[in-house]
Amino acid sequence: MIRDMERSHLNLFIMKIGIIGSGIVGRVLATAFLKEGHEVMLGTRNTSKEEVQKWKRENAGGQVGTFPETAKFGELLVIATGGTITEEAVKLAGIDNFSNKIVIDATNPIAAAPPVNGVLKYFTSLEDSLMEKIQRLIPKAKLVKAFNSVGNAFMYKPSFKEGKPTMFICGNDDGAKKTVAEILTSFGWETEDMGKVEAARAIEPLCILWCIPGFIRNQWTHAFKLLKA
Repeated sequence: MIRDMERSHLNLFIMKIGIIGSGIVGRVLATAFLKEGHEVMLGTRNTSKEEVQKWKRENAGGQVGTFPETAKFGELLVIATGGTITEEAVKLAGIDNFSNKIVIDATNPIAAAPPVNGVLKYFTSLEDSLMEKIQRLIPKAKLVKAFNSVGNAFMYKPSFKEGKPTMFICGNDDGAKKTVAEILTSFGWETEDMGKVEAARAIEPLCILWCIPGFIRNQWTHAFKLLKA
């Protein structure tokens, strides 16, 4: 259960955070949650991997566990795996371990194929997102899409002269989205709620758009911002 110790600057609780996926995105987010005072376990298939042990050495208090251990540990979970292995990773972590928990979905359905003229290929269509596939797999989870539309270097405390960038989120549970928005605020973002899970069909392709300048001009230092009149 989430403990009753609130953060002073936000209506956020100190939580146990489980990160499913030990790639660079998972490690960056794990470190960010640690910096915000949360308890964190980084979940991996192989706890002895060099990069995982290096992360543990460099992050005092950070824990490492298998996917099932991490999914059980976390009061709030983050899925940060490669898109092609996401469903397998969720199954390995244990479907029941996601039930009634807020789950941040940071994945993108990037296909195992090179980009064409800078444009990534996805294995989903505009009629069904990876987030929807995950939600069907763990129907009792309170899934929220976030962190998929920017590079890992800017996920925590991004600094742009134009101001705070915008993170687009969606999900079926309003309470879960409120909690994730508070997390995003603490991470230095402004949040735009795009509605229910189907909105992931529009949010996930933002990764394609974000990557195009990188592939064609080696420009990776940008983020999206929604301007309002």
